[in-house]
Order: sequence, then C-alpha cells, then structure tokens
Amino acid sequence: MANAIRALAMDAVEAAKSGHPGMPMGMADAATVLFTRFLKYDAADPRWPDRDRFVLSAGHGSMLLYALLHLTGQDGMGIEDIKRFRQLHSPAAGHPEYGEHPGIETTTGPLGQGIATAVGMALAERMLAARFGKSLVDHRTWVICSDGDLEEGISHEAASLAGHLRLDRLCVLWDDNNISIDGDTSLSFSDDTLKRFQAYGWATRRVDGHDHEQIAAALSWAMRNRKPTIIACRTIIGFGSPKKAGTAASHGAPLGPDEIAAARSLLGWNHPPFEVPEGLKAKWEEAGRRGGGARRSWLKRLAKHPMQAEFERAVAGKLPEAWHEALAALRAKQVEEKPKLATRVASQKALEALVPAVPEMVGGSADLTGSNNTNVKGIPAISPGNYAGRYVHYGVREHGMAAALNGMALHGGLIPYSGTFLVFADYLRPALRLAALMRQRVIHVLTHDSIGLGEDGPTHQPVEHLASLRAMPNLVVFRPADAVETAECWELAVKRNDGPSVLALTRQNLPTLRTEAGENRCARGGYVLAEASGERRATLIATGSEVQLAMTARAALEQDGIPTAVVSLPSWELFALQDESYRAQVLGTALRIGIEAAGPMGWERWLGPEGIFIGMQGFGASAPAETLFRHFGITAEAAVAAVKKRLNA
Repeated sequence: MANAIRALAMDAVEAAKSGHPGMPMGMADAATVLFTRFLKYDAADPRWPDRDRFVLSAGHGSMLLYALLHLTGQDGMGIEDIKRFRQLHSPAAGHPEYGEHPGIETTTGPLGQGIATAVGMALAERMLAARFGKSLVDHRTWVICSDGDLEEGISHEAASLAGHLRLDRLCVLWDDNNISIDGDTSLSFSDDTLKRFQAYGWATRRVDGHDHEQIAAALSWAMRNRKPTIIACRTIIGFGSPKKAGTAASHGAPLGPDEIAAARSLLGWNHPPFEVPEGLKAKWEEAGRRGGGARRSWLKRLAKHPMQAEFERAVAGKLPEAWHEALAALRAKQVEEKPKLATRVASQKALEALVPAVPEMVGGSADLTGSNNTNVKGIPAISPGNYAGRYVHYGVREHGMAAALNGMALHGGLIPYSGTFLVFADYLRPALRLAALMRQRVIHVLTHDSIGLGEDGPTHQPVEHLASLRAMPNLVVFRPADAVETAECWELAVKRNDGPSVLALTRQNLPTLRTEAGENRCARGGYVLAEASGERRATLIATGSEVQLAMTARAALEQDGIPTAVVSLPSWELFALQDESYRAQVLGTALRIGIEAAGPMGWERWLGPEGIFIGMQGFGASAPAETLFRHFGITAEAAVAAVKKRLNA
C-alpha cells in the first residue's frame, strides 16, 4: 500500500518533468499507517465537520497528499488528474492549494505555515467543543512536517503556543530525514529538536519511519497524551531509489526513467506507470470508507442535538439574523453625540456591539490588548485546558498568531480577528498572504497606523506598510476617518466571507466628521464627505486621520472663495470595484490633492498625472504627534498652500 504512493509520486513527477519525489517516498509508510488505521475521515464526504484534519506542512511533497486522496477513492482526484500533476487547472498543483480539492485542508508550501495553521485548527476544535459539546465536536489534527518546517521561525512560535495551551489533540509526524536542498541538514542545523519541543510542553517520541508497527504504537500513544505530540519519524528520503535514496538528489527533481525502473525493481513494483493493481486499490478504498460509520452516527447525533441549527449556521459561515442591528444603533448614536475618539477605541466600541451578536467571533492580540483595544468587557479569554472563552492571548508571536487565525477560519465555525501594531504587519505578512490566497475570513486590527503614534519613533511608525498591504491581491485594507466609518468598516470586514481584511487604526483622537448614519458609505470604498459650494476647483482626497485635515483645509479654501470638495477614501480596494462613472463623479475633474501620513506609492492612481501628494517621503521621528505632523508638512495649512500655489501658477 505504501509502495502505491511511492510509484504514483515517481510517475507524476517524471511526467511533469518537475516536482519533489523524495519526501512522498520517504513518508509513504507513516502516511499509510495514519490513513489506514488512525485518521478519522470518510472519503465519501471530505468536508464532514467532525473529521480529523490532516495538514501536509511539507507542501513540496504534495504528491503524497494527492496519492492518498486518489487511492482512498475521493472524487475529483482521478488518475487523469494525477497524470496532469503541476499543469494548469489540475487539482494536483505543484503545492497543495486550498479550494482545488475538498480534501486539501489548507494551502501549504511556504515552510512552517502548515504546522502553524494546524495549531489554529486544533485550537478551533477545542473552542467549538467547549461551545457545542463532545457529541458534535471531537476530532484531532494531524501534521506531516519536514526539517525545513521546524527551522522556520514561525514553527517555533506556533509550537510554543500549542504547548502553552495544551492542545493535546494535535500530533505532528516529523519527516526526520536529515536532508535539505543544500545537502545534509548538519550543514546548518544541529538542534536537539525533541528536547526543544519538550521544553515547549510537548510529548515526544522517536520511531523508525519505515516500521509500520513502531509508527502505529507511537500514534496510539499520541492519542492518549494530555499534551500535543511530535513523533520524529527517522526516514530515508527517496526510499526505494537505489542511487538517489538518502541524498538531496531525490528532493526536488524527477528521478529519471532509469532510476525509476531500478526503484520499481527494488520495491517489487511490477506495474506500468500510473497503474495501481485492483486488489491494492480496493484495500485503499476500504480504508477510505473506514470512517463512514462514525460519520453516520455523528449525523444522527446532530439531527437530535438542541444546537443543531446554530451549529450548522456557524459551520456554514452564515451570520446570525439581525447581527448588525447593534452596530447600526451605535453609528446613529455616534452621529448624534459626535465623540472625539481614536479609531482604535472606536473599533473597541464596534466590537462591543458585534461580539455579543456574533457568537463565533474570536478575538486576540499579540500582547497588545490594551493598545489594540481588541477585547470586549465580559468576554472571557481562553487559558490552558479551558477553551470556553472567546479571546486568545497570543503573546509576542505575530506570525504564529496570523497563521493560527488562518487555521481557525479554515476549520470553520469561527470568525477570528487579531490585533497588533500596523508596523508589525511585516512580522505576520506571509500568513496574511496565504489568507488572501485561500480567501479566508480573517480580520487583522492594526493600530498605531502612522506618525500619529508620536514618541515611540520611526521603529514603530509605519510609512510603507499601507502601500505594501494594498499591493496584496484579495486583501481589503480599511483606514477609517472617524468612529462612524470605523463601525462601517467593521461591518464590511465581518460580512466579507471571501478574503481577509485589515483595519488600520489610530492611536490619536479624531473628531466625528460624519453627519448621517443611514447608508454604509464605506461600502463603496470612497465617497464625497463634503461637496464644494460651487463648481469644484480642488478635491482633497484623504484617508483615516488625515480626513480631518482635509476638512479643515476645505473650510479655509471655501472662505477664500475656492470651492473645494473632500473625499474620504477608507478602502482603495472597494473603491476600485465601483463603476467608472461613480469613481469619476467622486474624484471630479478639478485639481486633486492626496493627503495621507504614509508614503506616496499608489496615490498616482487616484490623483492622476497633475495631482499633488501631501504625506511622508521617508521614515518618521520621535516626538509628540502634533509636532511630527508639522515637521513633516502634513497639515491643513500645507494643503491650502499647495492648492493656491497650483491654481495661481
């Protein structure tokens, strides 16, 4: 049965003339034991909510996963798909891609992301079990990872968090083959990995990765542990290849026809390429049906469960009826009371309306709860062994946090959001990129969004971050100007179920600028906040904290007889989706001035060739916020002067 995996991996990589045969050949034994004896799944329904989750963190070995999906009889991974490995529109992509096949739980390939995402899945299982009970939620998360996964920094963050939270339903099978692309891992890696994991609070064991009974005994032991478990499977990369086994040569290139023929002979595999004998395929398909009874019993329990409707709603990602009513009331109140609030505080007020109304929302912060304002009064945090809360203290682990959010969203049943400073978006970016690639509903609250944070200085003042986040496909960046816009942006982020959102929020207080709260105006990405008194001679376009500067500048220009409009542009991505006539109407044909306390990159799209940008041209400095805005020339006076200079030129 394991040799069927090896043969398919060799053949598919050879046909594609590219790929990674070594890892699937090395881990075929461990995967066979897992899929035939331990993993709870039913090939007939790969999205069954109470299935075990399997994550191939070593995504380069994707043929291991595709072979398993094919052999266990899952629809959508036929032999013709395997033959088209790594070709356009094949579900068998170079690295596993979420959405290409229902049995692919997450996109992997960037090393470390899989194991860190799996931590989020394991946490989601515990939190949902605490909410819905063991009869509906009772499953495990299994990971196959490589040496490279465990070298990546994110795996250290994730493993530390999992150990702390005692996620005992998480088991990692480490492909301990001592080979990296450059050669033996001893070139760069001499950690005692199991001791490191013991220090994190994991249970550890070492086995011969080609001995099925040793592997089975270790997996049985893992299922009894009260801690997360890592099993070092000592394997030979490219197992079965006479000349390339145990060498880097089998890692990332086809073995070649001669070596494949020799490997077939050595393994006693006397079948043509892409052919698995019927008796063997039947055994694998029987393994794929093993969990059918468990699934049918679960469906019966669900049908009788008092929380059936709520469970199905949460897992389907549908929001509760009337979920936005408290938020609408908050917006109306803010228009009336006109509070002067930092948008990070306005965000907390929006969360106070949202979180009680949407029970699947789960918050958190990378040790900045009081600064990000991501917590809600009366909503408890989880702790080791107690998963009934709805807030996670992630510690200073931004990257691990963002990957855990991805895992929670992929698992289903939760809408996760997190908090850190905008400048530290750089620490979590690879996980955010995967959220965008996988179209997952995760929300990142990124506060202290400009030089407006003041004295902490240029190390903490984002300049290039908005541009870099706006460059990412399928990510929506919101930078609201006041409390009303903040509530609107939160509504849009929670509603958006096909990709991640970022809320860039201020530390400094901002006045309420909006005078009505009926329509969600941020939904169009940009709108005219204040129209000119006559035919426009200038349009001031701003985001976030700079919209108030634009409003002050407009008042001065109007007083001097220069009709000026102000456009608030909280989300470039949503504005870009509007039809051209709406965008033209908002931006107008008069002189355009862009104002944002960030770098200029990207602004030319909205300002056109004649526009003027007022913002940052380099890094910030350490001083009180008001001093910095004056020092860098980001003021209402600067906007007024720029308009007058151009109009009088």
